[in-house]
Amino acid sequence: MRTLQRRVQQWRATAGPAKEVLFELEHRPGAMGLSDFTHFKQTQITIGGKPFEPLLYHYRLAYSGWQYVQVIQGGESFIALAEGLQNALTVCGGVPQEHRTDSLSAAYRNLGGRTDADLTQLYERLCQHYQVKPSRNNRGIAHENGAIEASHGHFKNRLHQALLLRESVDCQSVAEYQHFIEHVVERLNQTCLERFEVEKAHLKALPAYRYPDYEVLTVKVTTHSTINVRCITDTVPSRLKGETLTIHLHHDRLLGVIGRAHAIELARLHVPGGKAIRRARSVNYRHVIDSLRLKPRAFLSCIWQQDLRPDDNYRPLWQQMREQFDSYAAARLMTEALYIAAKQDKEHAVVTYLAAQLDAQTLSLSGLQQQFHGTQALTIPTLQTQQHALSDYDQLLSTSGSNNGKRVPQFAPEDSQTTPHPPALAGTRTPSAATGMDACPVPASPLRTRSDPTLSSPSRTSLKRRAATAGQGLLKL
Repeated sequence: MRTLQRRVQQWRATAGPAKEVLFELEHRPGAMGLSDFTHFKQTQITIGGKPFEPLLYHYRLAYSGWQYVQVIQGGESFIALAEGLQNALTVCGGVPQEHRTDSLSAAYRNLGGRTDADLTQLYERLCQHYQVKPSRNNRGIAHENGAIEASHGHFKNRLHQALLLRESVDCQSVAEYQHFIEHVVERLNQTCLERFEVEKAHLKALPAYRYPDYEVLTVKVTTHSTINVRCITDTVPSRLKGETLTIHLHHDRLLGVIGRAHAIELARLHVPGGKAIRRARSVNYRHVIDSLRLKPRAFLSCIWQQDLRPDDNYRPLWQQMREQFDSYAAARLMTEALYIAAKQDKEHAVVTYLAAQLDAQTLSLSGLQQQFHGTQALTIPTLQTQQHALSDYDQLLSTSGSNNGKRVPQFAPEDSQTTPHPPALAGTRTPSAATGMDACPVPASPLRTRSDPTLSSPSRTSLKRRAATAGQGLLKL
C-alpha cells in the first residue's frame, strides 16, 4: 500500500494535473479593510457564573494589520455588522477605499450572481453612506480573505493566553469582557503602530453622522405590561401600558421611544440556535411590582411566578413561606419583600433577613416593614391656627341712622383706596344722607334706567323707591 501511494505521488508530481497557486498580494495603505465574524472556542467564558458564548466581530486593515474586536450577542445579522463596522471605523479614525467580507447573508442575498444586484439594500446604503466599495471573496474559499482569517487565529491565541494569566474566565458583565478584549487587542496593535500611522494618512474622513445600526419596529404594550419582539416577550414598566412604542432593535438591547422621548431600555434576550422552541420571555419584577403588591393572590397562580423572583436565592425562601404560612399570607410576604427589594434596591439584604427570620420562625409582615421601612405611616402635620376675635364683626353690625324704622349698617368713610361712588341712575337724584346710601360705595349695576318723559310723576317716584330698596338689599347681603 505504501509503495502504491508513493508511486501515485510521483505520478502526480511528474504528470498530474495543475494545482492551485496562492499568490502573495501587495496591500496599499488605506486600500482595504476586512470584516468577519468568529467564535472563541478555546475555553468557556462565563458571565456571573453562567455560560456565555457570544460571537466576535473582527475588523482589520490589510496594510498595517490594525484590528478591532467587539462582542456580538446574537447571530451574523446586518445590525451586528453595521454596529461593529461603524465602531471600528470610529476607533480607527478613517474609512478605507474598499470593505471586504465573505458571503455574509447580512450583506449579500447570495443569489448565485456576482453583480451589484446581489447586495442587500441595507448593506448597499451603509456602503454608500461611508463611500466605501463593497467586495467579497469567492464562496467557500476562505484563504482569499487570508488577511482576516489568519488574524482570527493569532488573536484568539493571544486572548486564550491572557485568560490563563488572569486565572479566571468569569466576568461580572459583558462590558467587563469587552474591556478585557480591548486590552488584548491594544497590545496587538502596538506591534503595527508605525505602519498604522502611515496608513491612517491615506484613510478617508468619517461622515458627519453614523448610519442607523438598528432595526425600527412598532409594538403595542399589552394589558399585561409586555411587548413581543422577535418571538420574545419582555415586560416594560406599567406606566407604558396601552402605549405604542417605537423599538430600536440592536443586537444586545431594545430602546423604546415615544415620539422623540426615550422611554425604556431593555437587554435583548437571545434563544440559542440549537433549541427547537424559539419563544422565550424576559420578566423584570420591578416593572410590575406596584400592581403585584396590591394583588398578592395573583402571585400564587401567575405564569411568571418563577421569573418574578430576582434570583435562585428566593426559591427556597418561597417554599419555606408556603410551609409556615397559609397561601395568602405567604404571597403577601413575598410581594412585600419584592416591593422593598425593588424600591430600595436591597435584594441581598432582603434575602438575608428573610432567611434568618424563616429559620427562627419569627417572620411577620409588620416586622418586615419595620425592618426596612418599606411602608411608613402617613404623618399629617399639625397646623397651628388662631381664630380671630368675634368682636371684629362689631363694626359690621354697628348702625347709624334709620330708614323706615329699620337699622342700617354703618361703614367707615371712603378713603383714597376705596372704589368711588357709581354714577347716579339716569333721571334720578342721588340718595340723601338720611338713607345711609352715601356712606358705602355700591357696585354699579350693569342695568341702567333711561328717563322716559311719558312716565307720570307717581311712576317716577315709584321707580326711585325701587332703586333705593335695591341698594339697601345689596348692603344687607
